[in-house]
Amino acid sequence: MSAQVNEIPKYKPIDFELHQQISKMDSIFFNAYNTCDLKTQADILHEDLEFYHDKGGLSTSKESIVKALKDNICNKVTRTLIKGSIEVYPIPNYGAVQVGYHKFFNKLEPNSKSKPGKFIMLWKKENSGWKISRVISLH
Repeated sequence: MSAQVNEIPKYKPIDFELHQQISKMDSIFFNAYNTCDLKTQADILHEDLEFYHDKGGLSTSKESIVKALKDNICNKVTRTLIKGSIEVYPIPNYGAVQVGYHKFFNKLEPNSKSKPGKFIMLWKKENSGWKISRVISLH
């Protein structure tokens, strides 16, 4: 007897307003990512950031992550969200978790194929606004 089911339920936002807020924050952050606006990116990243990357491992220094964005991403890589892929779930007394798919395009390798990758981000709600506190990037 199998403990599996053959269907994945269709996503419906639990909290439509929260879904809109996180989708907007995703757009603001990745617009800054695509245009090399390091100040906006740094403002959205939490001081206690943890970034888990399935190829690069764990990074826990906001300063080193911003430096890596400057050195490796600025004017080289752009991110495109896969339309309709964002799911947002509330985390009581903390914020929200965002799950979705996106693609990255490396301008230095224009002929390389970009496959969708899955991402999970924890957003912490603070007085100063939404901050990305945890990222899991899967390719």
